[in-house]
Amino acid sequence: MVRLKNHLGTISISQNFFVNLVASAASSCFGVAAMAGVHPAADLFSRLKGRHEDTRGVRIRTRGSGLIIDLHIIVTYGVNIAAIVKSIMHKVSYTVEDVTGIPVEHVNVFVDGMRTN
Repeated sequence: MVRLKNHLGTISISQNFFVNLVASAASSCFGVAAMAGVHPAADLFSRLKGRHEDTRGVRIRTRGSGLIIDLHIIVTYGVNIAAIVKSIMHKVSYTVEDVTGIPVEHVNVFVDGMRTN
C-alpha cells in the first residue's frame, strides 16, 4: 500500500494497482519482451508457503512525497538497450504521474535478460 499525506488528508493506493499500471506502461514500450521477477528465489519461497504476490518485476517505494520505481525487464535481442531503457523511464514516469498525480523521483530499470523472437 502506498500512502502519501497532503493538506487534505491521506492518499492510499494499493500496491497491486501500481504494479499493474507500471507493468502495463513498461510492457507497451518497443523492445520489451517481458517483465522479469524482482526476486526469483523469494517469489518461489512465497509460492511454496501458499502466499503469492504478483510483483511482475516491479518494486515501488516512497521517499518523501514521491515514488521510486524499480523495474526488472527482459529485452528483445538486437535492440538498442540504452534507447529502450530511456523510453521506459519516460513512459512509466509520465503514466504514473498522469494517472495518480503523485510525482515520480526515480525510475530504475534493470535488464535481467534477453530473448530472441
